[in-house]
Amino acid sequence: MKLSADLKAFEKRLGHSFERPDLLVRALTHPSMSSPTREDNQRLEFLGDRVLGLVMSEALLKADRSAAEGLLAPRFNALVRKETCAEVAREIGLGDVLKLGRSEMMSGGRRKQALLGDAMEAIIAAVYRDSDFETARALVLRLWGKRVSTVEADARDAKTALQEWAQARKQQPPKYEEIARDGPPHQPMFTMSVTLESGERAQARAGSKRQAEQSAAKSLLDALEGKSA
Repeated sequence: MKLSADLKAFEKRLGHSFERPDLLVRALTHPSMSSPTREDNQRLEFLGDRVLGLVMSEALLKADRSAAEGLLAPRFNALVRKETCAEVAREIGLGDVLKLGRSEMMSGGRRKQALLGDAMEAIIAAVYRDSDFETARALVLRLWGKRVSTVEADARDAKTALQEWAQARKQQPPKYEEIARDGPPHQPMFTMSVTLESGERAQARAGSKRQAEQSAAKSLLDALEGKSA
């Protein structure tokens, strides 16, 4: 199989030249484009999730040889979650080469977090099957970059931390409110606010309510911690 120019360019961004180009094509094929003669990326996604998990488990154990499981688990979750996979996918322009059906393409599928995250996992599996685990591990660690060494901050659940902050000061739990929803129906953006009983407030905007709430909570936590520093 001969790759198109755009897939050749993606190979360069990815940093892996496929001996079996069909694996790359399959990893980029969303179920909306599957057919009896064209496999989608779901089975590769399943495998890639496990390869990614093993790579990150090893990396975290190596990075902190004394950390207990209770500390390692949230760090691991932060590194392998769909949001992180989608971030990496955006950095290498994966969305530009996704093979989507017309309905998914019209609904903004190239920018959807779930699709990008799934495809990134499928790409990891494709590299693993095209070569070996060592090659896949090297690729993952290179693409994830500083995330492994800075994961402690990302692993913190801001909403939980803010609630604990309020409880420690005998306040009611923080209140979250949707301030605005805009953007096209297939890709809405949410602006959420969080308010403490003592009056402190922050807001944030993201592609999902959960993300916006987490960002607002983190913003407020940072402000509160800055005051007490």
